[in-house]
Formats: sequence, C-alpha cells, structure tokens
Amino acid sequence: MSDLTVPRGGDSTQPTPDPAERDAYFPSPYSLGQYVPPRTDFDGVQHEGAYTGGRWRILVIGTDERYLPMANGRLFSTGNHPVETLLPLMHLQAAGFAVDVATVSGNPVKLEHWATPSDDEAVHRALDALLPQFRAPRRLADVIAEGLDDHLAVFIPGGHGAMQGLHDAPDVRAVLDHALAHDRFVVTLCHGPAALVAAGLQRDPSPLAGYEVCAFPDALDTGANVDIGYIPGEMPWLLAEGLRAQGLVVVNDDMAGHVHHDRHLITGDSPLAADALGRLAADVLVERVATG
Repeated sequence: MSDLTVPRGGDSTQPTPDPAERDAYFPSPYSLGQYVPPRTDFDGVQHEGAYTGGRWRILVIGTDERYLPMANGRLFSTGNHPVETLLPLMHLQAAGFAVDVATVSGNPVKLEHWATPSDDEAVHRALDALLPQFRAPRRLADVIAEGLDDHLAVFIPGGHGAMQGLHDAPDVRAVLDHALAHDRFVVTLCHGPAALVAAGLQRDPSPLAGYEVCAFPDALDTGANVDIGYIPGEMPWLLAEGLRAQGLVVVNDDMAGHVHHDRHLITGDSPLAADALGRLAADVLVERVATG
C-alpha cells in the first residue's frame, strides 16, 4: 500500500510544504481530496497474452526532475503521476510487450507518490513490479546508441514533472524522430505531451505540426489548480499553448477522460484517461503486430 505522508482531504487550499527542499510544496490537502480517489477505474485488460513474438518492446521515458520551478519562484514537488504511468503500462505489459525504462540523465524516475490511489491493489502491484526499473532506469542516450529498432512504441507518462527537462532534450527529439521515420507509435497523456515540443527543437516547422493531440487543459493550470493549491503558483509555461506554438492541434479544452488517435500518436487528457489510453494503445499495438 501507499506510504503517502502528504495530507489528503480537508478544507485547506494552501499547498503543503515539502520539508526536503526550501520553498518547495506538495499539493494542498483539499486539492488531493478532490483529485486523488482511493481507486481507479481499472477493471481488467482486454488483450491478455495477445502478443507472444518476443521482439517488440515499449520504451518508457520518465521524468528525472522532482521540482518544477514555478513563475513565482516556488518549487512544485512533482514527478510522473503514478496512475498516468502505471495504468497504460498495465494494459501494454499484459498484452505481452516488454518495457524498458529510461530517463534523460539515467537518474531515477520521480513519481508523485502522493497521487497513488490508496485502495487500488492492482495499481500497487504494478508499482511494486516496476519500481526496480524506475529506481535504476537506463540513460536515454545509451538506449538510442544501442538502437531503437525493437521498440514498437515510446510511452511518455504525465504528471507536471514532464514539463521540466523533456521538451528541450535533444535525446527526446531523437526518439521522436525515430518513431516518425520508422512507423512506430508515440503514446502520452496529461502533461506528458510536453515532450512533443522537443520534436521542433532547432527546426521549423516541427515534424509533428498538424498532428492532433489530447493534453491537460491550460485553463486548469491557470485557474482551478492555482486557486485550490494543487500547484504553488503560476506555471513557468503552458502546455497547450506550447504545443500550439509548434503547430500541433489540441483537440480538447477540458479534462473529462478524452483519448485521441491521430496516425501514430495516441494521447489522453489526464489521469481520468489513463485506463482508456491503455486500452486504446493495446488495441492499436496488438493489431499492428497481428498484421505485420
């Protein structure tokens, strides 16, 4: 079960200080009470053991950044959201795809453990199984150097931590380039699509210009998330705004569990979309290996 120590629930909308770092904050107790239910909507998988070929793998690019500097100088104690990370992987692994975990630096994946649903045993089992890889991931440059030919998809989980260190990483651009050039898939959700900005580094237009994407809505990060203390200040940059600046088409303006599939890009809007995104990605990848 979760070792969560951040207060959850109650009336306080003041972000909770993170004692590990000066001017750093977890979400407020009220916001966690609103945003972190005790269970997810995961109720099983549809493609158990569908792929048995043994070749195809999923490359997971996690964030190695714990703190996101906000516009007011405060630090948001963040990382990858566990539900957004684990539910899609539960579907993909159950379908038969092996997983390789990497970060840009090779340092451990940072997770928002305060967002782990307290009473969801399936999520806790998945976290326990993947935790060794999260704590000792590959360095992304090393994965690229060894070759990406056996990776059918790259999965970039969400969480506000994905807004730091991925959108401006040349190695992330290299992975996206390979996916686009070799008919591979890119799966991401919530704030994970921040990594798609890397496709446009030092070139115009971005090769992803014109692609449709679901992403976390800017209206929440400029409004409710500040008002209820989920984040400790205004964002350093806005996700949908940054994607549109690269020519991508953001198809949602709310958070309702939307998922979207445009060519080889599979996206979702939030933790509410994590299970549906996993189902959709498994559907698409299983069909792909079945048809060669």
